[in-house]
Amino acid sequence: MSKHVYPRSSLRPLAFAVVLSVWWANLQPASAQGTQPENKPADSIHGIVVNSVTHEPIGRALVYSPDNRFATMTDSEGRFEFTFAEPENKNRDESGSANKISSQGREFQGLMARKPGFLNLPITQRLQSATAGIEITLSLTPEALIVGRVVLASSEASDKIQLELYRREVQEGRAHWILVGSTSTKSNGEFRFAELPAGKYKLLTRELLDRDPLIFDPRGQLYGYPPVYFPAASDFAGGETIQLAAGQIFQADISLVRRAYYPIKVPVANPSHGPGVRVVVSVQGHRGPGYALGYNHREQTIEGMLPSGNYTLEASSFGPNAASGLLNISVKNVAFEGPRLTLIPNGSIRVDVKEEFTSSPDTNSVRANVEGQPVHLRGPRGYLNLRLVPADDFGQEWTASLRLPAGTDDALTIDGVQPGRYWVRADSARGFVASITSGTTDLQHQLLVVGLGGSSPPIEITMRDGAAEIDGTIDGVAASGSGTETASAHVYCIPLPDSSGEFKDVWVPADGKFGPQQLPPGTYRVLAFDRAQPELEYRNPEAMRAYEAKGQLVRLVPGQKEHLHLQLISTSE
Repeated sequence: MSKHVYPRSSLRPLAFAVVLSVWWANLQPASAQGTQPENKPADSIHGIVVNSVTHEPIGRALVYSPDNRFATMTDSEGRFEFTFAEPENKNRDESGSANKISSQGREFQGLMARKPGFLNLPITQRLQSATAGIEITLSLTPEALIVGRVVLASSEASDKIQLELYRREVQEGRAHWILVGSTSTKSNGEFRFAELPAGKYKLLTRELLDRDPLIFDPRGQLYGYPPVYFPAASDFAGGETIQLAAGQIFQADISLVRRAYYPIKVPVANPSHGPGVRVVVSVQGHRGPGYALGYNHREQTIEGMLPSGNYTLEASSFGPNAASGLLNISVKNVAFEGPRLTLIPNGSIRVDVKEEFTSSPDTNSVRANVEGQPVHLRGPRGYLNLRLVPADDFGQEWTASLRLPAGTDDALTIDGVQPGRYWVRADSARGFVASITSGTTDLQHQLLVVGLGGSSPPIEITMRDGAAEIDGTIDGVAASGSGTETASAHVYCIPLPDSSGEFKDVWVPADGKFGPQQLPPGTYRVLAFDRAQPELEYRNPEAMRAYEAKGQLVRLVPGQKEHLHLQLISTSE
């Protein structure tokens, strides 16, 4: 087992193309870059494509318009040019040249560039328009790769081993391990994960039964290769976190150990008559991917094979009568036929809303964030949506939401809740959530734990109006854009860990002024960045310690109006 890091320059050009959309955020007038390039006609658009890491020019990159009507290749120095045709030729390019654009097309949305070995990471900002005589810099980010070889304990290469790659990604302010790719080894045991952005990764092999025709005996002892979590751990949590930089090649070699496997058969009580049962297998006390068992619908049993060890089986059915069950088993060098795993129907959690509004409702307001679409008010509490977001990386793969109330007397419930741990998220089109509790649990800061059958005390919510309001200015926004029209910033309003409040992301235009923006009362740290921060773990107190000396602290009470003056935090691409 070994790992090596190679310089990016050693990577050969890849055989596939990856598109990077680069909008007009990097457009710069020639005067902003010094002098007008020599021998460049004023009636043209010209520029250079560079590596975003090394800033070296990229030759033989394709530069083209979004509608694919115009395209050209960069030269050996990474430069390109589009020249405009004369006005009388505005309907067509009589010369047939691929790099001439009609004078009527001097304003278009942007350019894109691509070349094998570079990522598709679009920059979303762009100018309102562009004219001839502009110097453009387009940046392409080199891909990172994880390559390696899977071998057996005998040092022989192993083919047909499936590998999975997980990436640490931030969702709603918290980091989770997300499956981003899978592949199988070649005949020589080698594997490759390409097109990877910089970030944190974990790598594992899936288990595989040994069915070598030279030694396989279906009536004798069966063997297989349990999962290995790079470099040699026995569970996901123990695996090494691979930190990749842009353009880096990481070598990850893995050795497999052959072990005896034993038949598993677990009857399922109260099975579903729907499409099937999903079975999740984890090493007991260490939830994570790697092992697998199947469901025999005819026999109504969970079946498969596992090596000796302690495991947790989680089963769930789907459809209107969805149910869930859990069973811990121990496999000890013999076939296992265990006790029944009973599926218990998923239950509902009642939601009680206490309204302490001081103003009349706005009949034109809508209910937001229901499957990404606005929904008009239905019932007296239709302004409110509640979501249960799984807190664990593995297990539940769904988000439960509040059922829409059908009428004034219809109770609010969250239906079909699977057992597990959840963060409770509330979205309201009226007022703000002053508190969310379940029994003695403060759900604004603590997890909701749901047992089998959806067993949980009712969720109690207090709604109020009279939110606070902030506006402000940011120093350095225009400078961060190097004189382009698209310079902008993002202001993040982050409640302190022990405070009430609601996270807000506020886009700020090029003049550096934002607001007014309504916020629930609470204590916030307000940060201004020169670009969006999708990987900001704003719900993780440890991750936010890096910003304790930055931004501005503000304590807001109902009805307060606060003007802020913020310093821009500059970040690299």
